Amino acid sequence: MSTSEHLDAGALTSIAVALLTWSSAYAAIAYALPSFSPGELALARLSIASLCFAVLLLVRRTPLPAWRDLPKLAVLGVVGLTAYHLCLNTAETQIAGGTAAIIISLVPAATAALSALWLGERLSRRTWLGLGIALAGTVLVVLASGQQVKADPRALLVLGCVLASAIYFVGQKPLSARYGSLTVTAFTFFAATLGTVPFGWHLPWALAAAPWSRIGALFWLGVAPSFVGYLAWNTAMHRASASRVSSFIYLSPPIAILIGWLWLHEVPGPGVLLGGVVVIAGVVLANARRRARLPASPLPDACKPS
Repeated sequence: MSTSEHLDAGALTSIAVALLTWSSAYAAIAYALPSFSPGELALARLSIASLCFAVLLLVRRTPLPAWRDLPKLAVLGVVGLTAYHLCLNTAETQIAGGTAAIIISLVPAATAALSALWLGERLSRRTWLGLGIALAGTVLVVLASGQQVKADPRALLVLGCVLASAIYFVGQKPLSARYGSLTVTAFTFFAATLGTVPFGWHLPWALAAAPWSRIGALFWLGVAPSFVGYLAWNTAMHRASASRVSSFIYLSPPIAILIGWLWLHEVPGPGVLLGGVVVIAGVVLANARRRARLPASPLPDACKPS
């Protein structure tokens, strides 16, 4: 399967939109959870996003996928979205934020490894080195920001998020090449929403009792990080290799810190700034293009061996 190794302006713009919207999701989830269970939160978020996708499909009159591919889309949706959001929401109620942040930062490495096995994407030593440096920078950012990190068996929930994300990011690429990122993202969300119904069927009663501010957080999660964020991210995945695109996830902690700096005037310490620089350096290294080798100049006839 041919995928462009070069990240063009369209792919970079899509990545930026996804990261900016996703960076707001963790705070919105934490704000909404006091009024909703993890299952109710996942059902509400995915339902709102699915409604947005349904409207967009109707407006654009997008062709439907073939029947033979619907089971694949359903599995990707249940694994990559239903399982991911249920595990993530549950983890935010039980696990230290620093522990979750460090484990979730394994997503790029897991995606790169799975893309090599599943899609046959060739990863250079420079790419692996860049991913490793960015991971180290992420750990430094988390530790320097004072977030609590501790060993906890419930951290397996976050590891489940990592595996689910990698499967979703890599598995949707062949289908996106066939139908486009909009169709694939929409139908995986439809399946994911159905998958969360058994875990959130008390949602109507929770909505009736919740304050409007927490309901507003649900709408934000459904529209911004879910509808806009996932569509932008899958568009980038369609335009470039999974390993290159996923490496930008490492920029989420520095972006979140930058937002806090500009919006909440939370000045980061030297260790956080250093970690952010290391993350950026690692991402740049992972996406650096090799210089094309110049063809060897032909030897003049007098210099050719006889």
